[in-house]
Amino acid sequence: MTRSRLVAALFAVPLTIATGSNAMAATATTTFPVTATVIKACVVSATPLAFGNYDPTASSPNDATSTLSVLCTVGTSYTVGLTQGTASGATVTTRKMSNGANLLNYALYQEIGRTTNWGNTPSTDTVAATAPVGATTLTVYGRIAAGQNVPIGSYSDTITVNVVY
Repeated sequence: MTRSRLVAALFAVPLTIATGSNAMAATATTTFPVTATVIKACVVSATPLAFGNYDPTASSPNDATSTLSVLCTVGTSYTVGLTQGTASGATVTTRKMSNGANLLNYALYQEIGRTTNWGNTPSTDTVAATAPVGATTLTVYGRIAAGQNVPIGSYSDTITVNVVY
């Protein structure tokens, strides 16, 4: 057999098999459901609230801010509350940073005018929202009142952010 006949024969066999198979093929089909349930969920993060240096002899308060980022499932209603902190005797209206037994009072507010306390009781002193697409950014406005005569040192506290949804 010549080379050209061999090549032609090799190409004809698959063509015959392919066209013969397709002529006899049948198709069966079905469908299946695809489902998912989207749940309510939220995550929250916060930047530090750093007042920097506090001068007890200054006549003006020391102000600082922290930023909260809340991301919830779209359409989820939620409230954001802030605990009183960890220092002894602290409340949500008079928070305290501590340095051993020494305490430095401060407050957290919902707005830049620093008149609306930010507490932890839903419907009373928390911030309420409904989740949009993407994260919501909230600012916490902190203030150390002027004229607190406290010992030198580093003072700190830890606030827990509670997102109730």
